[in-house]
Amino acid sequence: MRRRLVPVVALLLLAPWAAECSWGGFAIDDFLPVVIGLGPMYGGAAILIRETARRLGAGWPTIVLLAAAFGVLQAGLVDQSLFNPGYLNDTQYADTRAAAEASLVPGLGFSLRQAFDYVGNHILLTICAPIVFVESFLGAKRRLLPWLGRPGLAVVGVVYLLGSLLVFTSPEGRKNFLASPLQLTFATVVVLALVTVALLPRWRHPSPRRVRRVPHPLWVGLLIVLVHLGTDLTPGWAGVGIALALAAAVGAVVAYLSAGVRWGQRHVLAAGSANVVSAAAFAYLVPPYSPASPAAALAGDVAVTVVTLALVVGAWWRLRRAALRTGRPQQGRPE
Repeated sequence: MRRRLVPVVALLLLAPWAAECSWGGFAIDDFLPVVIGLGPMYGGAAILIRETARRLGAGWPTIVLLAAAFGVLQAGLVDQSLFNPGYLNDTQYADTRAAAEASLVPGLGFSLRQAFDYVGNHILLTICAPIVFVESFLGAKRRLLPWLGRPGLAVVGVVYLLGSLLVFTSPEGRKNFLASPLQLTFATVVVLALVTVALLPRWRHPSPRRVRRVPHPLWVGLLIVLVHLGTDLTPGWAGVGIALALAAAVGAVVAYLSAGVRWGQRHVLAAGSANVVSAAAFAYLVPPYSPASPAAALAGDVAVTVVTLALVVGAWWRLRRAALRTGRPQQGRPE
């Protein structure tokens, strides 16, 4: 029981940290309140998504699609930040409102730039990266197996619902804003569509592995870091178009490479951790949400660097050690 609960607790705590702290959103004295306060919602969602995919025998396409559904659910229906133009007015990011409104979707009243950022960060930082880190620390036999039975899933589901309800009713969460019926309907339809596609049977039957050249994992990570930098080159609709094109291109490249027989967990780790590494690097350049002393802000950024390095190096060492023990690279089925 303890062996099964350790990765669950790790994912419960890591998801909110990666989502809100890894990019410099909070000073160091806010880390613990953020992890405790948002753990039920972010961590609960990460656990439910991971367990759903692993129980179905599905791979990363299902996880990514469910993560996207969670991103829309969170930003569109729970805290409704996607539709609230003044959501960041009480933070040090109030000056980003004008840039966001440069890509306003007519009729629906939300910024496509913010939608890309909010949902994209939930996919990469809140859900995928924490799952990659925790699974990389596990042995190959436990990596793709479910961790919880039905009672455990029920408990996590209740925890997630309570965490989401707390954010929805909290003045600091939804900020007393309520989206229009049209906006809420739109978000609901998108969530249901993403969940439906994620649960299609095709994702449970991966294609046979192909004999093709796969680059070293570090090159995969570098590619994702460079694409991450390129998504913020230009504001407005042109910037959104570039960001979407780059995201689609790197997604297609990773999907192509992951079908190769030499694609293993180290490649998954490189792809999944690249955005956390990028976020940690830029944490020094962005302010936290709330004003903090320079010492507290710097301490938070340094702590982010230390935690990120510990996660990446530790997971890499764990996979390396397992490969040396078995005499072969950490391979896995096509994800």
